[in-house]
Amino acid sequence: MNEDQALGAFAAISNATRLRIVRMLVVAGSDGRSAGLIAEALDAQPSRISFHLNQLEQAGLVESRREGRSIIYSAIFPALSDLVAFLMRDCCEGHCAVCDKAIALFAKCTGRPTGEV
Repeated sequence: MNEDQALGAFAAISNATRLRIVRMLVVAGSDGRSAGLIAEALDAQPSRISFHLNQLEQAGLVESRREGRSIIYSAIFPALSDLVAFLMRDCCEGHCAVCDKAIALFAKCTGRPTGEV
């Protein structure tokens, strides 16, 4: 992820509603949530949530798919891990084994449970 991409992603999540949506979609994993359920959970108008979801989708942080009459939104885990890696890549002048391991683990995240605890 380059600086411009990181700026776009941070701009997208710098809004409280959009940050809540991303966190909700991270919890949902790759199954995602319908726009209606997101609006209901946030006690917001569906049109307002659609606006925020569009902003997140344009920033490359969420994706949508149609399932029947619903549009399901999911976090794009590689993009989120790239954002974390962008912040942590040069931790301790690039010599932090703990951060390196964390970045490597984030890069493997698919949003699916692994069964590991």
